[in-house]
Amino acid sequence: MGITINTNTSASLSALNLNRSQTLLQKSLARLSSGSRISEASDDAGGLAVSMKLSAAIKRTDAQYSNVSNALSYLQTQDGVLKSASSVMERIAELATLYGDVTKSSLDRANYSVEFTNLVSQLTQFEQSTFNGVSLFAEPSSSEKSLTVYLTDDGSQSMKIDKAIVNGNATGTTSSSALSKIVDVWQNVGTDKSGGLSKLSFSRLSVVTQAIQELATLRATNGAQSSRLQYALDSLSTNRTNLEAANSRIFDVDVAQETTRLARNNILVQSGAAMLAQANASSQIALKLLQ
Repeated sequence: MGITINTNTSASLSALNLNRSQTLLQKSLARLSSGSRISEASDDAGGLAVSMKLSAAIKRTDAQYSNVSNALSYLQTQDGVLKSASSVMERIAELATLYGDVTKSSLDRANYSVEFTNLVSQLTQFEQSTFNGVSLFAEPSSSEKSLTVYLTDDGSQSMKIDKAIVNGNATGTTSSSALSKIVDVWQNVGTDKSGGLSKLSFSRLSVVTQAIQELATLRATNGAQSSRLQYALDSLSTNRTNLEAANSRIFDVDVAQETTRLARNNILVQSGAAMLAQANASSQIALKLLQ
């Protein structure tokens, strides 16, 4: 190659290599400082698109996990009320039996009747129970006897959780399994509520036992639905972990691999700068020839 003054090919080539090494060094620094393999869209356009979709799916899964957790809390609250109602019904049955004791005085029976009246009033208040403003129970005529809970982030799978149905009629012909006998107990004592337990004879005690059976069925249904929601939560948690792992493989930087590149690129930049200086100095040979 001839010795020229206007064009220093060696210096131009050294400058080109130095620029390339500098660009690679800057990318390594950007990846390591951000922890992301894709520091800009041009690094991996297709991978970035997939990663964005996976990130969105992770956020939806988190939100759905929260929704299902709230639905589970709803059922747990409902079961707590049903458990309390069951205890009240058992006490009412006990009071009715004690009331029939021939050794009890009229004053004793009056005391039992006072407790009975208060317990029935408490049962009717259970109907108004809510969870975050959403009623736990529904009237038989209500159009909303269940709530729909979505189990997946895309809404492709769902289930219904039941509202217990209260305020069944006095004859006990309500077909829906529910808290229908809560008010029936009171209705079956007759229109004269002042009679208290005196109106709840042994022949009508079956109303209480039937109510307890319905409460048992309700709690069993509640428990089954709670169990399903718990498994749905486990599935969402597992799915989120897998999505994060998939997104990490695409988006996160491999620190061990990138630090190796950083060391190589750093050496290339330093050697490139040194060679560029040598290439610039080589043109001074032309001056010596002109002397």
